[in-house]
Amino acid sequence: MGIITILNKSSEPKYRQIIASIEDAIASGKLKKGDKLPSLNSIKNQYSLSRDTALFAFKNLKIRGLVYSIAGKGYYVKTEVVAVYKKIFLLFDEFNSFKEDLYNSFLTGMGDKVQIDIFFHHFNYNVFSKLINDNAGDYSYYVIMPSNLLQTNQVIKNLPKDRVFILDQMQEELKAYSGIYQNFEKDIFNNLTEALPLIKNYEKLILLFSKNQPQAMFRGFYLFCKVNAIESHIIESLENRIPKKGEIYIIPDDKNLLRIIKKIKKEKLNLKSDIGIISYNDSLLKEILEGGITTISTNFNEMGKRLAQMILCDEQVQVENQNRLIIRQSL
Repeated sequence: MGIITILNKSSEPKYRQIIASIEDAIASGKLKKGDKLPSLNSIKNQYSLSRDTALFAFKNLKIRGLVYSIAGKGYYVKTEVVAVYKKIFLLFDEFNSFKEDLYNSFLTGMGDKVQIDIFFHHFNYNVFSKLINDNAGDYSYYVIMPSNLLQTNQVIKNLPKDRVFILDQMQEELKAYSGIYQNFEKDIFNNLTEALPLIKNYEKLILLFSKNQPQAMFRGFYLFCKVNAIESHIIESLENRIPKKGEIYIIPDDKNLLRIIKKIKKEKLNLKSDIGIISYNDSLLKEILEGGITTISTNFNEMGKRLAQMILCDEQVQVENQNRLIIRQSL
């Protein structure tokens, strides 16, 4: 008895019958990992189908991760686990506690019948390009965090547009894609405006800004300082910086947050009364460190949850993730 069963009188499309036949063969043990599937031409000839019908079924199985292909040889069984019905390519810039919250929330929201493979480009365009090109055509959906890399639209243009979701930073060239993002320019401007009465107790506002930070954050900071006539300074590193009384530091990452606190202690300055700190992305550490660090923070758990909903409901939309100011003892 063959692997494929096609019933001409069935209301189910022929490609779905091919898929179901192969799923049943794997589940029953007729097909094992590494076994070769019937060729497209043999299915076409035996059941009087178009070759495209068989190819569509095999591509569906490949996207789900059940089979793989070898050029010139055919299709083979990749796994004996048939329960997975969505296979997702998830590309982060880097992994930290905030991305872990996002990932766990997304994983929970997607449910059990899903395989999520996570990759990291570490702000390297070549790595970004290679990971996407090497995995094109192998996944049901592509969730991509481009960070501040430019011209990423040229890399992802060959992916199915309705299967791509952009995370965190929505560059201008990616506006045609669905996704969930932070509005960094608006968020820093609005949150600093909310904190303005406290900021006015100091003399200078300093933004620590590295090349990996969103450019929109820089624009929002510049606009806020210009509108409110705030003396400001932008620095790339704390390495040679000696903190002085009357300064406020905006620190986007945890390592530099600890570095500036260490420097403040060395200079025998008092946090809040002498010098202020505003950090990015709230965490338990910032809630308790030095009595509490003021933060500008998005909700990464909500971002992951909303992303899962968009994929499960096939929503082709752009969603702005909300951001808020949490004032604590560092300001």
